[in-house]
Amino acid sequence: MRLATQNRLLLLGLSMGIIFLTMLNNYSSCRRRQLEYDVRVINGFTNNSSLALVIWCSSGGENFGDMGGRALQEGDDFSWTSMTTTDCFFGSSSDDVNVVCTVKWDLRKREFDAFKATRDVRRCDRLRKCSWLVKEDGFYFSNDEVNWKKDFSWS
Repeated sequence: MRLATQNRLLLLGLSMGIIFLTMLNNYSSCRRRQLEYDVRVINGFTNNSSLALVIWCSSGGENFGDMGGRALQEGDDFSWTSMTTTDCFFGSSSDDVNVVCTVKWDLRKREFDAFKATRDVRRCDRLRKCSWLVKEDGFYFSNDEVNWKKDFSWS
């Protein structure tokens, strides 16, 4: 009887070890998966044809560098793709990818994180789309370009 109990415990331990190693292997290959996120900043001003919305962005992380700038008229956008390594079990990013943009309109100027992997991997997850609509009263975020939520004001 004692030998049967020991054999069961040994079999249980081996089974748990195999399950653990299988999960660890799947987890590590999943972590290395790179995902693309479409990021877009849109000039949502109305009746501002005489003054362009000026935007300038730079990227941190693996693809560090100046991304350049644009002068956006009403309805124009500045868009790019950000790459990040994502943890598929927890939906979090292991990267420090961060795109910071400075936006200027008339006398107003604001710097903001247009894409921050640790924040946006979850909130842009479904369609992997992160969109910003810049308006007279502030900056609106959407992950589907249908439902917009004000994230912050100019000041």
